[in-house]
Amino acid sequence: MSKTTTMKKTSPIIPLFKQFIKETESGKRLKKNGEKIKPGSIQNYYYVLNNLIQFSSDTKFELRICDASKLDKRELASEKSYWKKFYQKFTDFLYKKGCHDNYVGANVKVIRVFFNYLKNDKDIITGDFQRLFYVRKEEIEIFVLSPEQLKFLIHDKEFEQTLIPSHKRIKDIFVFGCTTGLRYSDIFLLTNKNFEQMEGDWYLKLKSQKTKTFSFIKLSAYAVTIFQCYKTTNNKATLFGTISLFNFNKSLKQIGEQAGFTMPIEVSREKQGKTQKLTRKTDTSKNRFCDKMSSHMMRRTAITTLLILGMPEHLVRKISGHSNASSSFNRYVHYAQAYMDKEIEKVHSKLESY
Repeated sequence: MSKTTTMKKTSPIIPLFKQFIKETESGKRLKKNGEKIKPGSIQNYYYVLNNLIQFSSDTKFELRICDASKLDKRELASEKSYWKKFYQKFTDFLYKKGCHDNYVGANVKVIRVFFNYLKNDKDIITGDFQRLFYVRKEEIEIFVLSPEQLKFLIHDKEFEQTLIPSHKRIKDIFVFGCTTGLRYSDIFLLTNKNFEQMEGDWYLKLKSQKTKTFSFIKLSAYAVTIFQCYKTTNNKATLFGTISLFNFNKSLKQIGEQAGFTMPIEVSREKQGKTQKLTRKTDTSKNRFCDKMSSHMMRRTAITTLLILGMPEHLVRKISGHSNASSSFNRYVHYAQAYMDKEIEKVHSKLESY
């Protein structure tokens, strides 16, 4: 157990962290713009709380904090050393559990938010030791449908007839998402009122739940067909009903397998900035493209497809809602360029053969 060499007054962190979550859930703690914190963020706070409890229990590391305003120079140096040790031991604990940089970084980011809460909401002078905590990030490889795969899901009626009704519905929702670039959360909030016909063309109009930005998207013929297939008589009812994210992603993987999207893929992740290839020694079938199909693939596929088909970047940004400085959007640009380079190489190889 970590020991202190002075009589400085300390407070246990876990009760404070629980209070931090409680005040966030109740709406007492808000964003800087006055909005409530989203449920997804609060769920992440609970994950971090559980990790802290397990870390303290497993390593016997005492989690406490003290008012830094009452410490002398020597005590401040001791406190700084304590938090450096905490950061090292806590991140080591997460890495040993098999976590990767993005997850570890997300935990550290929440802890930094918690420190700011103590300082700004609870008037506890923390000493800003959270600035010692480095938030690691990793670039995870993008998996998207190729234009050929998307065409197959849109147009192959023979394949569609092999799907059970629940899978056909999910396939239609997935295709709709791959066309419009909507997030999973926005798709399942759509009602008839989000669709408007103007001069014979159909448009989708909505305000993103995540970014609060407005979109007005012209729909393709097959997207209109999907809308009309699921159009409800009750304008307040959601278009696609409800389905859990877990079941949606599970079904997508099964649909991808049935469609033959089983080409092997290589997956790598980062730990402490070092790239590691992920292998499944017990089940090699999990290293397939279909096993990476998920709700995230809809938006990514829509963006890269538009870029691959030649739509200018600034227009794609307008549809996707990305800012000019968005690093995530640049990843889509690089992916689309890599795809086009491969297609050009195919043409070159045909011309070079005699």
